[in-house]
Amino acid sequence: MFSYSGNDLYCEQVPLADLAAHAGTPAYVYSSQSILANYRAYDDALGDLPHLVCYAVKANSSLAVLALLARAGAGFDIVSGGELFRVIQAGGDPSKVVFSGVGKTAAEVEYALASGIRGFNCESESELALIDALAARRGVKAAFSIRVNPDVDAATHPYISTGLSRHKFGIDIREAAAVYERARRHTCLVADGVSCHIGSQILDPSPILEALDKAVELAAALRAQGHPIRHLDLGGGLGIAYNEREKTPAIPAYVESLRAKLRESGLAVTVEPGRSIVGAAGALIARVLYRKRNGSKEFVVVDAAMNDLIRPSLYGAYHEIMPVRRNRLPQIVADVVGPICESGDFLARDRPMADIMPGDFLAVRDAGAYGFVLSSNYNSRPRAPEVLVEGAAWRIVRARETHEDLVRGETL
Repeated sequence: MFSYSGNDLYCEQVPLADLAAHAGTPAYVYSSQSILANYRAYDDALGDLPHLVCYAVKANSSLAVLALLARAGAGFDIVSGGELFRVIQAGGDPSKVVFSGVGKTAAEVEYALASGIRGFNCESESELALIDALAARRGVKAAFSIRVNPDVDAATHPYISTGLSRHKFGIDIREAAAVYERARRHTCLVADGVSCHIGSQILDPSPILEALDKAVELAAALRAQGHPIRHLDLGGGLGIAYNEREKTPAIPAYVESLRAKLRESGLAVTVEPGRSIVGAAGALIARVLYRKRNGSKEFVVVDAAMNDLIRPSLYGAYHEIMPVRRNRLPQIVADVVGPICESGDFLARDRPMADIMPGDFLAVRDAGAYGFVLSSNYNSRPRAPEVLVEGAAWRIVRARETHEDLVRGETL
């Protein structure tokens, strides 16, 4: 939902230059229409297949984004007690919440049980024992799925690949049946699913389909042994195209490839998309502070930094950078850098880009996922505001932090 009309870049019907002038920079901007369209693409494509679309909160945990999806009927995939708190504050239904993650604490499990979540994606036998003990104390039964590790290469960045045997996530799929069998002794657990998630920013769905085949085979074997398996949790992982060279299947085409395999299984399905719902729906708006040259090297210094968007520094990630107002000048090649006292503080390196001047605004595209949620106060920089656009209207849904916010909770 970001496009030019004339020479002005818009988010839906809002010119970003006007928004930036009023909200200040740096600022995160999200398109509500894009978020809802991507969520509905999953929900509609799954159609009459029993399903639940659980948005992966870790991708973007803004209360306004969560509320938007909750009103649309979404469930939520969480990985912490804090994310559960956010979902509840945003009006999400706890009975549509799945708790994933490799290191759940006793306090987090207690909170989830008290809130009445849908179930747990479990990653170790120790975790199963903990949930059983805490559920027994409350006099309830907890539904669980074991997250199996299928040893499938997601062919993505090593930091966000999770499906190989050397990764910390899940239980080796070859050992899973024995773990389910031993879990029978836990009287307050109900084995109602099998979970599998192999990574993030996957552009070729073939590894996901390979993992699905293995999960379906395991679920069938477990049901034959008398386990009450009712659903498959396939996680998320579908990527977005951050540049024109990257191609990813449209959500309906991807889901149809899943449906063909799931129809035969007789199982319900849970999917946990995050990036593919919010990634392209967001942008980070920055103002150009300075232009400088060191020898043959050109630098564009902006007021957004690695503390605002760490993906380029952390992953070497590419984000398209567009002028909020186009000009007819020839392009330049420059590093786009921020004010932080680190050579690793950059948003782009050796990037062909518009010849922009101090005071101009830039839009760093596809920043709706793993943008603000990974931001920090490094160099004592207040975090940016978040803005939600709805048609021709926009509103600040998280205020810009102040210097007073930086020291709140500290003492001398």
